[in-house]
Amino acid sequence: MKLTGADIIIECLVEQGVDTVFGYPGGQVIPLYDALYRCGGRIRHILTAHEQGASHAADGYARSTGRTGVCIATSGPGATNLVTGLATAYMDSVPVVAITGNVPLSLLGRDSFQEVDITGITMNITKHNYIVKDIRDLASTIREAFYIANEGRPGPVLIDVPKDIQVGEYEYEREEPRKVVPVSSRLREKDLEAAAKLILASERPMCYIGGGVIRSDASEYLNQFLELIDAPCGSSLMGLGAVDCRSDRFTGMIGMHGTRVSNMSINNCDLLIVIGARFSDRVISKSSTFARQAKIIQIDVDPAEFNKNIISEVHIVADLRVALPRLMEKVGKKLDHRLWLDKVKDAKKRYPMRVSTDAERAKKILAALEKVLPEDSYITTEVGQHQMWAAQFLMNHRPRHFLTSGGLGTMGYGTGAAIGTQIPHPEARVVNIAGDGSFRMNCNELATIARYRLPIIIIVMNNHALGMVRQWQTLFYESHYSETTLETPLDWVMLANAYGVEGMRIGPDDDPEAVLSAAVALGRPVVIDALIPTDDKVYPMVAPGASISDMLGYIDTEDNR
Repeated sequence: MKLTGADIIIECLVEQGVDTVFGYPGGQVIPLYDALYRCGGRIRHILTAHEQGASHAADGYARSTGRTGVCIATSGPGATNLVTGLATAYMDSVPVVAITGNVPLSLLGRDSFQEVDITGITMNITKHNYIVKDIRDLASTIREAFYIANEGRPGPVLIDVPKDIQVGEYEYEREEPRKVVPVSSRLREKDLEAAAKLILASERPMCYIGGGVIRSDASEYLNQFLELIDAPCGSSLMGLGAVDCRSDRFTGMIGMHGTRVSNMSINNCDLLIVIGARFSDRVISKSSTFARQAKIIQIDVDPAEFNKNIISEVHIVADLRVALPRLMEKVGKKLDHRLWLDKVKDAKKRYPMRVSTDAERAKKILAALEKVLPEDSYITTEVGQHQMWAAQFLMNHRPRHFLTSGGLGTMGYGTGAAIGTQIPHPEARVVNIAGDGSFRMNCNELATIARYRLPIIIIVMNNHALGMVRQWQTLFYESHYSETTLETPLDWVMLANAYGVEGMRIGPDDDPEAVLSAAVALGRPVVIDALIPTDDKVYPMVAPGASISDMLGYIDTEDNR
């Protein structure tokens, strides 16, 4: 049947199983929005307050569901407002498809009103991008975009559709989506055998896991693998939730704000098995001292990550859902490393992840939150000190339930991500942990939360400062607080009320559990202004350029450091 280009876009989205899109209309996507209006409710559109919010919402939708997130924006500033969200998704390997409008083909390259070369702008922050210049290519381009976004290492894809392509007509025939199968074409027997040989010879194996475990839905295989080889496990920020943090094997985060136990275990192990993780600078810090006693096995779907920052002895190139079962077959027997695990357990007792003074209030608030929230709740975060406290102190039990911007470190991410998480999980509790600096970047999305009556709770860890930058200024810049003190007389409770959202406050001496219990019981959107001391810090911490074993501010129960 013959359809307009805009209708073809809608039909292709339905083909791909899309039920929700996030966006903001504008002149060059009016035909697409008209098609949405006429599509009979098969796709729900969520109108955000800003296109950046739409891109973060699509990202949150994808991370929390495992499906592809979709966002829509018009040309020019609408398209460029997606850039930060696309870069966030790209750095964290999140499958997002962004559809932008553009001026008609005859006006491209003429500096037309609201014209930008969005494919050129996003070339380095998308897995692939397209500009559709022939309506005959429209359907195939959309189908290919969804496949590319999900195949191998996931990532965002942008499709730019000029307005005349949207209003033109062409024949459309429905097709079944191309099935994405786990990548295994480069998996080699000799690599599996070499890895198994190292594992069988190891006396002190340690696993370092990342977001790839969650992206590939391989948590079950990972836990079987840990049991088989009898090894402890530490995580990157993006890997939190892949292993239940209550497990005796789990040592916590690795790196700059990781645990003393994880960092010590990395540098004391004789074999480091890296699973679905890259060697980020925030994890390895001083590369010449990282895992210096260990041989390294790296398992990843993306061979570009091999030997990029750290040299490894064995590389296994495959989706983790294929690689881990095959590697377990090669290992064969259950191993016993009880002496090594006992040392790790003793270290967990000696170096607990707790605080003596700094961050005590933040930890108390997060502990109270954990008491009142159902275990299947979702946590999103902005970026800064509050993000690290949430990662350190909240108990992550399940994959896809802790959403944060890791690679790009995007302030303002959490509010949009919370919207994108709440929409497909209407019965779940979604909480965004924010800082006052981050939240004021995208607090306009309170309009979206109020419009759709989303029962999201936003906790603003309010220290009246850009806390993480201030911490660095204190420790490394002689307390030169250049533009990091937020002295504006902003009342978050009044702001929330202005949007039609309930506002609450946790004062310095208030019981946080009472306020948080009341917020959860409301079942409506709530903003909580949680006052914390200005100079509380995130500890432990690895100073820039230091070894991950050389940490500041950790607790040693034997010398009360």
